[in-house]
Amino acid sequence: MSRAQISALVFGVGGFGALVAATTSNEWKVTTRASSVITATWVYQGLWMNCAGNALGSFHCRPHFTIFKVEGYIQACRGLMIAAVSLGFFGSIFALFGMKCTKVGGSDKAKAKIACLAGIVFILSGLCSMTGCSLYANKITTEFFDPLYVEQKYELGAALFIGWAGASLCIIGGVIFCFSISDNNKPPRMGYAYNGATSVLSSRTKYHGAEGDFKTTNPSKQFDKNAYV
Repeated sequence: MSRAQISALVFGVGGFGALVAATTSNEWKVTTRASSVITATWVYQGLWMNCAGNALGSFHCRPHFTIFKVEGYIQACRGLMIAAVSLGFFGSIFALFGMKCTKVGGSDKAKAKIACLAGIVFILSGLCSMTGCSLYANKITTEFFDPLYVEQKYELGAALFIGWAGASLCIIGGVIFCFSISDNNKPPRMGYAYNGATSVLSSRTKYHGAEGDFKTTNPSKQFDKNAYV
């Protein structure tokens, strides 16, 4: 079981969960502190609905009824986040098949290819989420610092930071999955038996024993000159 793959799976699945939370959240942008203090009303806007609450505790949300009246950058962020969530889901499935500890996926070489594919999918998921959140944040900051913009100004919501964090986790997990191929390509280590160090006394004994055997079996000793007398 590879520790690198386990850590990559934790990063990838954690990032996927963060992307789902960011996509479904309604706090992509919130009203500024100054206007909230004066009116005692908080307005939250997300990709799918707008919500408003007041100091008395009442809270009401209204979904976007039609996509044709939604601004273009919101539609682009919707598509990017849906793509990020979809890629994260398939990346998690591929990661489970590419783990060494699972019995599915085929041989180790096939599992290495599946793990690499999971890493690439996770990286694409993180890039989609990073692009969508950055596009939305750029729109908010541009309107906030524009002195000619007289409508309601908003600040960055918590969903943007969750989306950035999830994107970072997915990218980190994908990179680890891609680099985990090197562990599968390493040749297996060969085992060598260790017989221990031979002492000098035992080696001398073996040598003298071998010399004695040579003397007893030497054919020149059998034909001594006394044998012909």
